[in-house]
Amino acid sequence: MKVIVTVVEKIISEAHIDIPDGLNQSAIKQHIVDRYNTGEMSTDMNIFQVDFESISARIVKEHSSILLGDKHD
Repeated sequence: MKVIVTVVEKIISEAHIDIPDGLNQSAIKQHIVDRYNTGEMSTDMNIFQVDFESISARIVKEHSSILLGDKHD
């Protein structure tokens, strides 16, 4: 029997970064997005919380599948 299991987790990460003084709110947001998109922030990120959201399993047969699911709120 083949079973495909899907786990969904919500990961909360925290990064401490330096931002230049004198930027307005829009410029601060853009600075953070730019750092994230270039990969500069990902090495600074520390995962400090992982919340389990859901898990489901699908039993795969020849031409059909059965869905078994569990949701955690």
